[in-house]
Amino acid sequence: MEDIQEHQQLPDLNQLSVLTSTILLAYAVTPFIDTSSREVILRLPGAAFSFQFSLSSILSLIAAALAAIGTDWLVRSHPRLQGQITFQHWLLPAFTAWVIGVPLNTLMPGPQWWAVFAFGSLLLVLVFTAEYIVVDLSDDRQVPATVGLTAVSFALYLVLAITVRAAGLRLYLLLPALVIPMALVCLRALYLRLGGQWYINWAVGIALIIGQLAIGIHYMPLSPLVFGLILLGPAYALTSVAGSIEEGRPWRTLWIEPAIMLAILWGLAFLFRN
Repeated sequence: MEDIQEHQQLPDLNQLSVLTSTILLAYAVTPFIDTSSREVILRLPGAAFSFQFSLSSILSLIAAALAAIGTDWLVRSHPRLQGQITFQHWLLPAFTAWVIGVPLNTLMPGPQWWAVFAFGSLLLVLVFTAEYIVVDLSDDRQVPATVGLTAVSFALYLVLAITVRAAGLRLYLLLPALVIPMALVCLRALYLRLGGQWYINWAVGIALIIGQLAIGIHYMPLSPLVFGLILLGPAYALTSVAGSIEEGRPWRTLWIEPAIMLAILWGLAFLFRN
C-alpha cells in the first residue's frame, strides 16, 4: 500500500491554488483596463507590414510565462523528479494559458466571458495536475494523464485556429500563429507517447505541412470552425502516424486510427461548411 501511494502523487493544493489564481488574475483585470490596439508598421523596399499590439496581447504572453515558470515550481516539488529536466513540462501549460487569453481578449464582459473564464480555470488546474502526474512514469495514472494532455493540446490548437481565422489575420501573421504552436503540440504529444524522447524532425515536418495546408485554404470562403477542423484533421493524423512509426507498428495497421480520426474531423468540417 505504501509503494502504491508513493507512485500516486498529487500536487500541493496551496501551490496549485496560488499558481492558478495568479494567472487568472491577469485575465480578470483585462475588462477594466484600456486594451486598445497600437499599430506598428514595418516598411521594407516594395512592401509594408503592419502589426497590431495591445495590452491584452502582452497580458497573454505574461500569463503564458507565468504558467511556464509556475509549472517548473510545481513539478520540482515532486518527490520522484530525481534531477530530471523540467523544460518539457512548461510547453502545454504555457500554451494553455496563452490560448485561454485569445477568446477572453475578444469577448465583451458578460455571461460568455465568464463561462470561458470558468472553463479556462478548470482547464488550467487539470493541465497542471496532469503535468505533475506524468513526472513519474511508473504512476498508475500516467497513461490517462498522457492521453488527457494530448487531447487538450489538440483541442487548444483547434481553438487557436478558429480564433486566428475569425480575427481575419493577414497570411504573414496567421502562418507563425499556426505553425509554431503546431510544432510545439506535436513535439509534446510525441514526447509523452514515446516515453520521453524528443522527435524534433517529426514536429518541424508536420508543422510545415500544416502551414502549407493553411496557405492553400487561407483565401477560401471557409468559416472559422471549418478552417480549424480542416487543419486539425491532418495535424492529429500525421502526429499519430509519426508515433506509430517510431513505435515500430506494422504499416498494414498503423494507418487505421489516423484515417478514422481524419475522416471524422473532415466529416464534421463538411457538415458545418454552411
